[in-house]
Amino acid sequence: MILVVNAGSSSVKVALFAPDLGRVLAGAATEIGGSSAALNIDGEARDLTMDDHATALEAILDALEAREYKAEALSGAGHRVVHGGTAQRGPARITSDTRRAIADATPLAPLHNPPALDAIDALVRIAPGLPQVASFDTAFHATNPDVATRYALPARPETAALRRYGFHGISYAGLTTEIAQRHGGRAPARLLACHLGNGASLCAIKNGVSVATTMGYSPLSGLTMGTRSGDIDGNAVLSLAKRLGADAAGRLLNSDSGLLGLGGASDMRALHAAGSSEADFAIRHFAYWCVRHAGSMIAALGGLDAVAFTGGIGEHDAAMRAAILDPLAWAGIAVDPEANARHAPEIHTRGSEIDVHIVQADEERTIAVETRAVLGLTKNGSTGA
Repeated sequence: MILVVNAGSSSVKVALFAPDLGRVLAGAATEIGGSSAALNIDGEARDLTMDDHATALEAILDALEAREYKAEALSGAGHRVVHGGTAQRGPARITSDTRRAIADATPLAPLHNPPALDAIDALVRIAPGLPQVASFDTAFHATNPDVATRYALPARPETAALRRYGFHGISYAGLTTEIAQRHGGRAPARLLACHLGNGASLCAIKNGVSVATTMGYSPLSGLTMGTRSGDIDGNAVLSLAKRLGADAAGRLLNSDSGLLGLGGASDMRALHAAGSSEADFAIRHFAYWCVRHAGSMIAALGGLDAVAFTGGIGEHDAAMRAAILDPLAWAGIAVDPEANARHAPEIHTRGSEIDVHIVQADEERTIAVETRAVLGLTKNGSTGA
C-alpha cells in the first residue's frame, strides 16, 4: 500500500493506493489546530481534537488501522511538495539532503513547504521505518531552457533566486502519461497542456518534457485566475506596493483579483450563472488570455500536434473550451460540438489536424506512481531486485 499525503497549513489530505495503484480510499483532516477540527475518511466524518500535523496524521493512521490498513503494511508514503527550488529535478526519496532542499526552498513557497515538512517529520516519528518520497510541483519544468527561465536581471546575490520555476507540474506529469497512453505509448511531439481551475496555467510539452509554461517565480503570473491577477507590469506592482504597502498589495494581487476582482466571483460556474456585464467580461478576459498565451506556447513548441485540458474548468466547462479553441482554428483545430458538450475524452472532429483531449486530473495517483517508481516497488508491493 502507498499512502499519498498533501499537507496544507491547516489540513492534511490523504489517499491510499493498492500496489497495483488502484485507489482504496481517501480522506482528510481539516481545521487542524482549531476548535472545529474534523476527520473524514471516505465520507465518514467526525469531530476530533488535532493540535498539529503530527496528531492529524496519527488520527489518520488510526482510522486506517480501524479499517484493517495497518501502518506496517504500508510500502511507502508520497508527499506533494510545491517547491523544490533548482535542486529537485524529479521525484526523490526523502533523505536528510532532500529534506534540507525542501527547507531551503521555503522562502520561495512560505505557505506550502512548511506544512509538507511538518507532515514528513511527523511520519518519521510515527512510522520511522516507512520510506517516503517527495513529488515536486516545480520539477516537471526543470527541463525548460535557460532562456525560458531566466528573467532579464543582472547576476547579483539579491537576484539569484528570481527566475521562472513553473507550477502544476504533478498535474502535467500525469496528463503527459495519460496522453501518451492514448497515443499508443508515446506522447505527441508538440502538446499544448491547459490546467484550468482556480489556479490556471498552460504548458508547452515537447516530446514528453516541458519547454515553457505560463507561471513563473510564483503561481501569480500568466493567465487570469480565480483570485490571482495573472500577468501584470512590474511597475504596476511597485505602484500598488507604494500606495497600499507590500503586504496589502500582495493580498490584492493573489486573493482579490482575477475572476473575483473582475466579475465578483472566483468560481467560473457562478460567473456563467450571474449573467451580469461584469461576469461576462471576466469570462471573456479568462478566455482571451488563455488564447493569447496559447499562441506563445505554440511558438515555443514550433507548431502543434495535440491539445489537452485538465482541471475543474478544463474538464467541465464546454463553453470555455470552445472559447479558447475556436480562435485557434488557424492551428488546424476543429472541435466536435457534441463531443465537447458531453465532455468526451476526445473532442476533435475526425478531420481535425490536431487532437484535442480532456484528461481527468488525478495528482494523487501521479504521486503514487512516482512513489512506486522511486522506491522500486512491484505491483504486488514488494521491492524489485
